[in-house]
Amino acid sequence: MNNTSFAQKKWNLMECVEYAWAHNLTVKTADVQEHYSEASLKQAKLSRIPNASFSTGTGYNLGKTINTATNTYIDINSLSQNFNLNLDATIYNWNRIKNNILSQELENRASLADVDKAKNDVALNVATAYLQALLAIEQVRIVRVQVQQDSAQLYTVRKRVDAGAVPELDALQLESQLALDSSNLITAKSTSELNLIQLKSLMNLDFASPFEIDVPPVEVIPVEPIASLQPEDVYNLALSNQPAQKANQLRLDSKEAASKSSKANLYPTISAFGRLNTRFSNPATMITGATLNGYNPNGDYVIINPGNPGSAQPVYSPEYSVLQKNRTFGQYWDGWGTQFTGNFGQSLGVNISVPIFNGYTARTNYERSKIDIKNQQVVIEQADQKLKQDIYTAYTNAVAALQKFNSSKVSVDVSQKTYDYAQKRHDIGLLNTYDLITSQNNLARAKLDLANAQYDYVFKMKVLEFYKGMGLRLQ
Repeated sequence: MNNTSFAQKKWNLMECVEYAWAHNLTVKTADVQEHYSEASLKQAKLSRIPNASFSTGTGYNLGKTINTATNTYIDINSLSQNFNLNLDATIYNWNRIKNNILSQELENRASLADVDKAKNDVALNVATAYLQALLAIEQVRIVRVQVQQDSAQLYTVRKRVDAGAVPELDALQLESQLALDSSNLITAKSTSELNLIQLKSLMNLDFASPFEIDVPPVEVIPVEPIASLQPEDVYNLALSNQPAQKANQLRLDSKEAASKSSKANLYPTISAFGRLNTRFSNPATMITGATLNGYNPNGDYVIINPGNPGSAQPVYSPEYSVLQKNRTFGQYWDGWGTQFTGNFGQSLGVNISVPIFNGYTARTNYERSKIDIKNQQVVIEQADQKLKQDIYTAYTNAVAALQKFNSSKVSVDVSQKTYDYAQKRHDIGLLNTYDLITSQNNLARAKLDLANAQYDYVFKMKVLEFYKGMGLRLQ
């Protein structure tokens, strides 16, 4: 959305709220946390799938080492390679995985409720800033009317001064009042701009963007009757519709499931496994042939005639030289396929893992999970108590605001009649300008007080409607 489109429209409250939901950083942060929780849930669900791992290694051995193909020691450089595929599947673990998945599901739902809570908080803050901006605009209007009245009165009095009907002091007093009200108008305009900046900040809208809000007459803003917003009724409804309360209850359920999952670690786990493996090895040298060098006695004798000791004859063994050479890189891999097939091994089995002693880690984690449940119960109690306090406070403030609003309306009526009477007396010369200015200031102050009281009353009522689950509406 570009700056031109901003300038072509006036934003109403719901448009501001919806823009804030999409761009406010607090909402974005809550949304990121929800995605993190969703990833944790996905990982928990995938834990039901059997574990599979593949490993392979290729190495060059120097000196005395074990021939991985024959499992015997050799004292020669060699090339070796191995392949392993492992599968492990949990058969039964006292519902540890099931309860962990349930815990993560509930935590994910709580994170979604956190996003709703962030949106609710932002919506309420935007509504507050929006109403403050409306009040500031109304105050600008009231002060501007005051400046216009000052200008009109100064024009009239200046003519009477020039005619010699009233003293110069009357004109000077009006000029002073005009200067004061003009300063008040500048302050009111500045306050109005600051309120719009605050609203932009909550919406995360570019501060340089042109921005103007829709200004519905405060009299037409719908407000529920105070009788339908009794605090106890509102509180009971808020317990079920406020996302913060939903999130707290979901987290309690999540911690209870997590505790069951933690308890399962105290009991044996039954699992199945499968293994596939093979290996290959070749020495750095290879035999290319042999040369016979002759025969020599080897120290053994054969008795030809048992009755004649002198018939023993020595045994000769051939002596030969083995011809060998270093393998080339390609020759290192001779026989790879044969060894791969011949050394191929498989295994299947069942494991039973019984926890006996692990430093009380599992027991401690289970005890901590029970403490987490108690802590979450306290969190719920505190949050519900705070909610009830806020609602009763909001109701009390709303009643007081309504009374102040009604009183301010009476004050404006009286001040208006007093000013009208003073204006007539001033016009015929029966009232001095100072007393007229005083009456005029009293009327302006009463109007400002009425505007403050009216918008304060509307806001207090909107807070109660919000807790009741009625949302935000100004039209």
